[in-house]
Amino acid sequence: MAAGIKTGGRTKGTPNRMTKEIRAVLKDVIGEQLESIPDVLETLEPKDKLEFIIKLMPYVLPKVEAVKMNNGEGMSFDW
Repeated sequence: MAAGIKTGGRTKGTPNRMTKEIRAVLKDVIGEQLESIPDVLETLEPKDKLEFIIKLMPYVLPKVEAVKMNNGEGMSFDW
């Protein structure tokens, strides 16, 4: 067999069947639990509630990156 030639298996870019099935099941489970999140939050202590919200934030809000400026660097606005 020549080096670098793949034989058998799925073609490049085709998702793994098991991964696809697991994602579908998880999507269903999460979808069913979404409605109960407010009730669950009410049962948590303030610290735990805040930790829960912080963990969910990356899935809801885009990440904000800091803007850096070099000293002496001028700003130009061409409006």
